[in-house]
Amino acid sequence: MTPETAEALATIMGFGQEVVLAGFIVFFRVGAAMALLPAFGEQLVPMRVRLAIGIAFTLIVAPAVAPEALQLATAPGGWVRALGTEAVAGLSIGLALRLFVIALQTGGTMAAQATSLAQFFGGAGVDPQPAISQLLVVAGLALAVMAGLHVRLAELLLLSYSFMPMGEFPPGWMLAEWGVAQVARAFALAFSLAAPFVIAALVYNMALGAINRAMPQLMVAFVGAPALTLGGLILLMLVVPGALAVWLGALGGFLNDPTGIAR
Repeated sequence: MTPETAEALATIMGFGQEVVLAGFIVFFRVGAAMALLPAFGEQLVPMRVRLAIGIAFTLIVAPAVAPEALQLATAPGGWVRALGTEAVAGLSIGLALRLFVIALQTGGTMAAQATSLAQFFGGAGVDPQPAISQLLVVAGLALAVMAGLHVRLAELLLLSYSFMPMGEFPPGWMLAEWGVAQVARAFALAFSLAAPFVIAALVYNMALGAINRAMPQLMVAFVGAPALTLGGLILLMLVVPGALAVWLGALGGFLNDPTGIAR
């Protein structure tokens, strides 16, 4: 082996080592977020598939932040600090996005309780939930993926290094305020999705009560329960497209401005 060849091999090995170190630092954040991301981090997705998706996102994000990652990896105690800070950042991002799925589940549960459809197919899936929740979650995730969720997630992971710098713990007060705002948004979104069902059920039950007062001999329970179920299914057919559009718009708004500064 000539000296030139040995020098070239040493350069390549050194470059490869730097790439691996930077990749591991980036994977700490991406892997933590992958555990909670919508669609790609679902429990129904096999673990090997999730690992492959996490590595793919790492390969996308790593080139943009490789200098900072390599500097952190070579600093004294950098690996320990990176393991803590990057995991916290990734889990925060993943949890904020997971709240949008929880909003679909909560809204579907409220709608199912209002329309007496809570028990149909309630045990399907990993998390036992009503059929309306299952429908909203599956349809919402499919719609988000069709709208380019994978591209938006890569953009969000790259953007996260601007408001959660690498190697630095976010201030506790800032993370608490941001988390409370995301939880409040999720519950408000869930109530918005379920509002048509709750309002329709309230009006229907008030009308049923008035009929029962006017005609006590009529068995309103036998007449009203099937009508409520049928009305709930018809309302579901009419409301779900608009509700999913509202949910997708809220998800897109978060991906565009995750910190809420622009609002």
